[in-house]
Amino acid sequence: MVNVRTLDTMHTYMRKYHPMHASLADIVADIAANSIEAGAELIKVDISENDDFIVLKVVDNGKGMDEKTLARAFNPFFTEEGKHDKRKVGLGLPFVKQTCDACGGNVSLESEKGRGTTIVCSFASSSIDLPPMGDMAAAALSLFSFPGKFEMVFSHSKGKESYSISRSELIDAVGGLEDAQSLSLARDFLQSQEEAL
Repeated sequence: MVNVRTLDTMHTYMRKYHPMHASLADIVADIAANSIEAGAELIKVDISENDDFIVLKVVDNGKGMDEKTLARAFNPFFTEEGKHDKRKVGLGLPFVKQTCDACGGNVSLESEKGRGTTIVCSFASSSIDLPPMGDMAAAALSLFSFPGKFEMVFSHSKGKESYSISRSELIDAVGGLEDAQSLSLARDFLQSQEEAL
């Protein structure tokens, strides 16, 4: 068992020298990429901003986690067997939790083996430690561009303004996500949606 002092020292070191999530867009990309890797056929990503909180929610119908894996999900010294063959620690979710805690927010994780996973992260909008929003359009495009057959619905709201786009709608609109021209069109569209918020 790792003692609290060791964990605190590691978290301080990693935060100072290895900022994994430089923006909220990085957090969204990291969590949703896990959903794709978990074999989800449907992934819903929702970013909601108001005067008090920014809330990120990712829901998938992937392979989910059993109770034992779920209990260890925020342990930085644990990574799911076979997920990252060359890596023995999993810092994604521990860093997400650390960021939420630092920003006066919270993180909740629900999962059921064979049924999927839901993760909700909140961050106080007024926190001095709140990371910048980052390039959410680029994060969305990178997720939409993952290979494989899956549907993703990406939604972002800020006050009364919002947009929502599915992967299949975007592919239909730009003719695919394999060549430079279609990727450029998709990027421009997503960026225009973000700028309208």
